[in-house]
Amino acid sequence: MSVMTFVYLIAGLVLLVAGAEVLVRGAAKLAARFGISPLIIGLTVVAFGTSAPETAVSVQASFNGSGDIAIGNVLGSNIANVLLILGATALIAPLLVSRQLIRLDVPIMIGASLVTYALAWDGALSRLDGALLFSAVITYTLFLIISSRRNNAANDEDEFAKEFGLHEPAKPHATLINVGLVIAGLALLVGGSNFLVEGAVSLARALGLSELVIGLTVIAVGTSLPELATSILAAIRGERDIAVGNIVGSNIFNLLCVLGLSALVSPQAIGVSDNALGFDFPVMIAVAVACLPIFFVDYCIRRWEGLLFLAYYAAYTSYLVLVSTGRPFAQTLGEAILGYALPLTAVTLLVIAARAWKVQR
Repeated sequence: MSVMTFVYLIAGLVLLVAGAEVLVRGAAKLAARFGISPLIIGLTVVAFGTSAPETAVSVQASFNGSGDIAIGNVLGSNIANVLLILGATALIAPLLVSRQLIRLDVPIMIGASLVTYALAWDGALSRLDGALLFSAVITYTLFLIISSRRNNAANDEDEFAKEFGLHEPAKPHATLINVGLVIAGLALLVGGSNFLVEGAVSLARALGLSELVIGLTVIAVGTSLPELATSILAAIRGERDIAVGNIVGSNIFNLLCVLGLSALVSPQAIGVSDNALGFDFPVMIAVAVACLPIFFVDYCIRRWEGLLFLAYYAAYTSYLVLVSTGRPFAQTLGEAILGYALPLTAVTLLVIAARAWKVQR
């Protein structure tokens, strides 16, 4: 394994995180200059921006014919967003969950997961599948804009405006500067995705791991760094409801926008491996479904639930490594996760949620 492999990986991650930050800042201020409200900017520009690294990497990988990296990046990011990021953030402080998130956004996240799984069931994501997914994200974005205009909360406006300095006095040549930031952010994302994909492919070959596993682990966690930073900072600042909304919104965009664009630009249909269909997709769906009962109880994610999320992520990552290295214990661990741990946890969470529902009535 050469030193350049690690140089590519580190450089790619740094460029992706920097590019996402620059792109969001420039696009948010540019949108504000054209009279778009801070809340709508937060629901659209920021949501797309936090998923920009996943988009850049998956689109680049699919265009280069590395479909496993594109699929693994999205599945792994969605699993890491909930289990790793929400788990780690909940350990810092219990996270608040808004009622709208439970009634609307989490069901949409579950629905998007199921629809994507159904489209991939034949072993490939075609351009038609990509068009369906991408049209869904356009519809979802328009719905967010319309609903936000109807229910325009002043505190949300002030929160986004303060976060991105949207009410600051305009500087000379501000429009040109913000356009430059957007262009620079896009350039950093393209360069970072090239480096990261190149490094990930080299790492997979050197370690004897599949590109799918590298996409599910190294790339997935790397491209989720913006969500990790946003959620942890929000929890520290006391904006604990934003931490959860950021993750749910990112997961929806990952499935609909990232995979949709990847399938559209790919020279051929993106192949979906049997391992992804048989294990990683079900785990992602189970994680999405588990959010409902956990979020519903007192509209809060407690520290012990965050610890449970982290334990599941450790078990999931261990399984991926064991499978890739051909260890005999891998099959046993996989069966234990799918056959015992997930169903037992699901039953427990449903019982807790049912009791909470009776109390709330």
